[in-house]
Amino acid sequence: MLRPHSFLSALCAALLLASCTIPRGAALQSEVLEESNSEVPTFQVVSVTRANMPAIASWPKTGDRNTTGWPATSSGYDSNVIHTGDKLNITIWDSEENSLLTNTAEKSTNLNGVEVGPNGSIFVPYINMVQVRGLTPQMARGRIQDRLVQIAPSAQVQVSLEQGRGSSVDLVGGVSRPGAFTMPSRNYKVLGLIADGGGISPAIRNPQVRLIRGGTTYETSASLLLRDGQRNALLQPGDTVIIEQDDKSFTAIGASGSEDLVYFPKDDLSAMEAIALMGGLSDGRADPKGVLVLREYPVRHLRSDGTAPEMQQVVFTFDLTSADGLFAARNFHVNPDDTVYATEASLTRTQAVMGIIGSAFGLGQSAIRTTNVLN
Repeated sequence: MLRPHSFLSALCAALLLASCTIPRGAALQSEVLEESNSEVPTFQVVSVTRANMPAIASWPKTGDRNTTGWPATSSGYDSNVIHTGDKLNITIWDSEENSLLTNTAEKSTNLNGVEVGPNGSIFVPYINMVQVRGLTPQMARGRIQDRLVQIAPSAQVQVSLEQGRGSSVDLVGGVSRPGAFTMPSRNYKVLGLIADGGGISPAIRNPQVRLIRGGTTYETSASLLLRDGQRNALLQPGDTVIIEQDDKSFTAIGASGSEDLVYFPKDDLSAMEAIALMGGLSDGRADPKGVLVLREYPVRHLRSDGTAPEMQQVVFTFDLTSADGLFAARNFHVNPDDTVYATEASLTRTQAVMGIIGSAFGLGQSAIRTTNVLN
């Protein structure tokens, strides 16, 4: 018959063996960084403090899209400029009795819907082709009249413009009234177009504004566009403006409130804000001395002089139990595609083992009492 003390010894031995494989939701910091102590580590470990934050902040930013910057604002004509595909309505007045341009009953003649050709010219009877592309309607009126006075000294000209598709810009998504907008003048700017489209929808997360011009794509955030007047770019015919929500994100895993893909709610995100977005550190599980940010850099950014990372894969570590670590986490920027990892505290594992042993010990005592009764 199994003696009580033998039963307990066997049970404790089995539990201690099982404790080596207790299920966990995250690794320990020492486990993640173990390879960094080898002779040839494959990643770099950087402990982030207030002292080295300025140097880290100067390292190249990762996760940005392949877009060009954003054009600075400028000024254009306050009136429209004639473009290929536009149409001109021309009225010619002439008081001469034997005018070539008018008949005896009427002192004016109308040329409506005269389209500007691919070469930027229009045809006007008796004076042939007149180059008008790039001119304002007033400038075109003066040019036509200067040509007409050679055959009709008393002639006067009136010109009005009907803009064609080539004088419009497109606004796609993110507003209540997207579509093609005819430019009211050549001083039409991005914010004016967005306002004409009904403004940016408040449901869009951290809206991003893209400007496609020819084969080039520019991008800025709506918050920067509204805050900086130098970003209110002048539009050109054929431009396309697209407003979309920000798709930049980081991955949150480990002993945190949530494990998920977390989208950026604003342009810049600190490590402290990232931890808050992932639901904070899990009470009783997370190691506040073991918050990690994992990042990969392109090879072209690597340096050995301290002005940039030395290896492609870098693990930034934070100690949130000290004021130095807390301030460093407030100033450290999390980049798109980073991974924020909350490691598990080693004490948690010990507590779990002791809890199981304590439960088993209670079970063992019950078994001993049962055995004694049976004996």
